[in-house]
Amino acid sequence: MPDLTTLHVHLGHYLTLSAILFFIGVSGVVFRRNAIIMFMSIELMLTAVNLTFLAVSRQLGDHQGHVFVLFALAVAAAEAGVGLAILVEIFKRRGSIDVDDFRKLME
Repeated sequence: MPDLTTLHVHLGHYLTLSAILFFIGVSGVVFRRNAIIMFMSIELMLTAVNLTFLAVSRQLGDHQGHVFVLFALAVAAAEAGVGLAILVEIFKRRGSIDVDDFRKLME
């Protein structure tokens, strides 16, 4: 049985996890037509990028990446509030949040 105290998580592990999360988010945006699923997928991609910033910042021993992620999370929270408010209003008016129905708003 391996000694669990000697296991270390390296930069490659973080970057692999970040890449997996990012591509799950990309697939959600590309293949799904529901606006809320697409919105959550974009947030997942943003989280993957933030994880990359944190991992590289930790590897370099620099705290600038941590500060950048803090600001990115604050902007993402504001964006989520505004985006969900817009989606709720569209659902009230149209009865659907399908992305294909959004083209009717341009007409």
